[in-house]
Amino acid sequence: MRTKRDTTGNLLHTEGHSPPAQRWSMQVPSEVSAVAGDAAVLPCTFTHPHRHYDGPLTAIWRAGEPYAGPQVFRCAAARGSELCQTALSLHGRFRLLGNPRHNDLSLRVERLALADDGRYFCRIEFSGDVHDRYESRHGVWLPPFPFPTGAPRIVNISVLPSPAHAFRALCTAEGEPPPALAWSGPALGNHSAAVLGQSHGYRVTAELSALTHDGRYTCTATNSLGHAEASVYLFRFRGATRASAIALLLGALGLKALLLLGVLALLVASHWVVSSLSPVCRPQTQESNYENLSQMNPRGPPAATCSP
Repeated sequence: MRTKRDTTGNLLHTEGHSPPAQRWSMQVPSEVSAVAGDAAVLPCTFTHPHRHYDGPLTAIWRAGEPYAGPQVFRCAAARGSELCQTALSLHGRFRLLGNPRHNDLSLRVERLALADDGRYFCRIEFSGDVHDRYESRHGVWLPPFPFPTGAPRIVNISVLPSPAHAFRALCTAEGEPPPALAWSGPALGNHSAAVLGQSHGYRVTAELSALTHDGRYTCTATNSLGHAEASVYLFRFRGATRASAIALLLGALGLKALLLLGVLALLVASHWVVSSLSPVCRPQTQESNYENLSQMNPRGPPAATCSP
């Protein structure tokens, strides 16, 4: 705001100047470095010309090249929401640290590997009343970083299904020098597993195919600086055999027969008890003080007396 006055100090007129509108821009560092196995943060902030935008938005990170590179992270926020719901996180290792509503798209990458080296590009999209988008052109570079010399460590061990109801085990370890892997387990002894792949000279994966016995399988990684091991367990559910199924059926039938015999025995016993407690009636000559009793009851039957 600028005000003009004459020589006496009287106000002549006032000129108003609004601040220049912001333009699209993105600020990212030229590179970020970190050590394999640790986490790294890729900073990214931006400006845009749409003041106080609170409509729907999407935050995206790509790898390799801008606009066409594969997405490694994507999240979306609804109108007025501060929460950007994650829709894509490659291998579950990418997490948004910044808040897109506050012009911050910074990303955290967990458990870095040498395969993560390259350039990463941040992008913001507005999709409400305003349809606009912007993406960094130069990106931030995660340069190749050496894996420090060290003893091996096992980063993954798992049992996976195979065709024909079989199972296989996978073990991945890393170290410098690259470790040698060996499997041991039931009916296996100490088996040297074949190496499937070696990534950038420090990560090794070995497979144990066709697991035939239940039990504990152990993967051991060894190099000149030490060794590490991890175990996985396999227990398969087996249905009952025909003989055991027949035995189970006969046992159930036998139990039912015993129960039936018990019920019958109980009924017989209760009937015997009732019979033994029933009163016994027998004829009894009636006693009287009268001598001429026959005249009072000339043809009546003798009285019956019941005794327990």
